[in-house]
Amino acid sequence: MFRTTRAVALVVAGLAAPVVAEGVDDQVTTYTLDNGMEVVVVEDHRAPVVQHMVWYRAGSADEPRGASGVAHFLEHLLFKATENLESGEFSQVVSANGGNDNAFTSYDYTAYYQRVAADRLELMMSMEADRMVNLRLTESDIATERDVILEERNQRTENNPRALFREQMGATQYFNHRYGVPVIGWKHEMETLDLDDALSFYDIYYSPNNAILVVSGDVDPDEVHELAKTYYGAIPANPELPERFRTKEPPQTAARRLSFEDPRVAQPYVSRSYLAPERNSGDQEKAAALYLLSELLGGGTTSYLAEKLQFDTQVAVYTGAFYNGGTLDNTTFDVVVVPSDGVSLEEAEAAMDQTLVDFIADGVDKEQLDRIKMQLRASQIYARDNVDGIGNRYGRAMAIGLTVEDVQAWPEVLQNVTGDEIIAAAREVLQRETSVTGWLMRDEEMTQ
Repeated sequence: MFRTTRAVALVVAGLAAPVVAEGVDDQVTTYTLDNGMEVVVVEDHRAPVVQHMVWYRAGSADEPRGASGVAHFLEHLLFKATENLESGEFSQVVSANGGNDNAFTSYDYTAYYQRVAADRLELMMSMEADRMVNLRLTESDIATERDVILEERNQRTENNPRALFREQMGATQYFNHRYGVPVIGWKHEMETLDLDDALSFYDIYYSPNNAILVVSGDVDPDEVHELAKTYYGAIPANPELPERFRTKEPPQTAARRLSFEDPRVAQPYVSRSYLAPERNSGDQEKAAALYLLSELLGGGTTSYLAEKLQFDTQVAVYTGAFYNGGTLDNTTFDVVVVPSDGVSLEEAEAAMDQTLVDFIADGVDKEQLDRIKMQLRASQIYARDNVDGIGNRYGRAMAIGLTVEDVQAWPEVLQNVTGDEIIAAAREVLQRETSVTGWLMRDEEMTQ
């Protein structure tokens, strides 16, 4: 079966075209194969290129306890041998055909992509379908790639005090949910990952009824549909695919704190995270308000935090606020303040607290909100020039339960948010009892 969604409001002879958000002109067609695999085609005929992506609804938060890092580990292993390709041959074929490929893992999904000339789409699809079902791993593959991911952790996390600090912040914020475990995994558990761990995760989650195919670029939707039926449609669904179960966080009723000391810290700072709702299908208004709150509070040098702390009082050299609603479960709203020389972390935190109180009391500056909305409108228009970005936008959304209609409605949802709704969201989320405050500090004794 399939249905087509066009971003055009049109009524002809009493028949209404699918209704989508105003100002969004992505030409999107969706299909569902008989085996349950969803297919999304986004047409863009301005250049003869295509991006082919497969998104699995399985990320690090879906891992079994004791095997942290296996989702990312398996991502690496999918570039090994299959029944039809030698180890490493997948990327070699992509490169030989003038394209590039890669993959990435998050808490909620794992995605694989290739960007190639449009006439190479069938080749990409045949190879990606092959490794969905025909992966062949050896003990040597496991040993080699386990060393690779451990070295990746050494470089990106163990050698970076800010990354170690962020890990501890996450673990403190989430007592029971898997968002408290780093995507790459805890080192002591990564060291024990084996062939059974990898194949178990692969057998459970790497199936067409747990996957979304997103093809964007110079393509014809009907041709993509036929190719998808040929290559992916031949793969049987996994009848034992489990429901997506996540352990729930107990209610957080007390503010939490931590201090992280490391002699390598170049610049101490204060970080605060608050539990916050995620973006939900058909109910995106609160997430939109929180996103705009992050822009108003800490979105650059014209933001409220910057004006008050960097320029008026010169308490800080940097301020920021961040919200990522693109998660399956509750996310966080984060604030960062880097103090100026001579300003203690205690003073910086006190100034941050007072500024947040003042922002809620002052209310939203309408001119500032209108300026941010105008910038968002412009960035959304420019984003349509990026085939990579288009595929990512739809894939990321659908992997966390959003729909094509949600993606297309999002720009107007943002435009319709009012200042009062932003302040209401701030009052709801910026609660100390659901927060974690962290100080990243230089260990002065260890540096002497």
